[in-house]
Amino acid sequence: MPLTIRLDTRLGPSVARFLEAHLQDMRAVSPPESKHALDLDGLRAPDITFWTVHRDDALVGCGALKALDPAHGEIKSMRIDAACRGQGIGSTLLEHIEREARRRGYLRLSLETGAMDFFRPARALYARHGFTPCPPFAAYRPDPNSVFLTKSLADTP
Repeated sequence: MPLTIRLDTRLGPSVARFLEAHLQDMRAVSPPESKHALDLDGLRAPDITFWTVHRDDALVGCGALKALDPAHGEIKSMRIDAACRGQGIGSTLLEHIEREARRRGYLRLSLETGAMDFFRPARALYARHGFTPCPPFAAYRPDPNSVFLTKSLADTP
């Protein structure tokens, strides 16, 4: 079934429920001081662009792009419904976000994800797409529960 990626500025009840599941997962595996997932208010910030992924009318994923500066963006709130993981939806969404980052003229795209086993599939996805480890960026600090990844957009098409 085809996927549709939609810019979502409304962040309605279905998104709220979807994100609550994301936040519950983060609370279950990450200590509070290491939880960097955004809630609805955080995703409504003016420096955030948020997309939802739909298969037919079902919400199956989401992701956001945060402007850090004119040349650097951060991927936030990437989540794929647990029942839909392993079907290429994460790759499709990540490629969409990367295209938007390039369109904006960003030279670098970075993200923070967890260091725990729960996040291993996410780290593998990012590695397949050319993200490599980096030091903490923006306002992040070193954290043994976090993995920081980045990708140069300047040297790849």
